Amino acid sequence: MIVVARFSFPHEAHIAKASLEAAGIHSHLADEHTVNVQWLYSNAMGGVRLMVAKQQAEQARDILSCDFSQAVESQAVEDSHIFTGEADACPRCGSHDLLPYTKGKRPAFVVFLLLGFPLFFYRHGYRCKACDEFTEKL
Repeated sequence: MIVVARFSFPHEAHIAKASLEAAGIHSHLADEHTVNVQWLYSNAMGGVRLMVAKQQAEQARDILSCDFSQAVESQAVEDSHIFTGEADACPRCGSHDLLPYTKGKRPAFVVFLLLGFPLFFYRHGYRCKACDEFTEKL
């Protein structure tokens, strides 16, 4: 096995390892636990090393050098259209401009501060940007 990348922090190495495993490339992290225990040693040791088999090194470097931010942004745009379907409309004004919203978070936090333990009486739903109406289900 040879080193294809080095990372200062283990969480960065795990993200890269997951990318490689998604492509079917078996990889191994070296010095991960040492850096977790004493993160100041990371630079002295050369960081967390991501290692793959010699035959797959070039393919692994290609995958790690790819920028997938465009794919993530396009997925976020697709996910944002979930709330704008014809069936998803405010029951009060009929607007399709809805946002996910949790009602009652502030009072729950105040109760936690006063009593020292949480009372969960908040509700998840959607809030209309046009008329500020809260709806639990659509």
